[in-house]
Amino acid sequence: MLAQARERVRDKGWRNVELVERPAVSFRFPPGVDGILSTFALTLEPDYDQVIQRGAEALRPGRRWVVLDLKLPSNWLRYLAPALIVLVRPFAVSAAVAKRRPWESLHRQLKHVNMQELYFGVAYIAVGEA
Repeated sequence: MLAQARERVRDKGWRNVELVERPAVSFRFPPGVDGILSTFALTLEPDYDQVIQRGAEALRPGRRWVVLDLKLPSNWLRYLAPALIVLVRPFAVSAAVAKRRPWESLHRQLKHVNMQELYFGVAYIAVGEA
């Protein structure tokens, strides 16, 4: 994936993209970040709270952190959760991972947090502002 991303950055001529391969918890965000986007990854990080805190500290005032990820649904689909988890197990999802709630950390670290559930509550998008 990283090789494909490098190719895309090169082909598009993007000069404001830095690709980093390392555990998220050890990444140090540069100061004055204009925005952070996490797609289907933050829930996999056991120390997501620390990652969100560091990112929130690095964001310029008024800039946003956006998270798109999976979650356990709170509606009737929660009864199907064990079967759903089996389907996504190849992507490192387990019951413990599925119970993580990064959007709560966004609420603690950022302001004006808005969360919207998607796909019958199986996914969400959350946005918070520095």
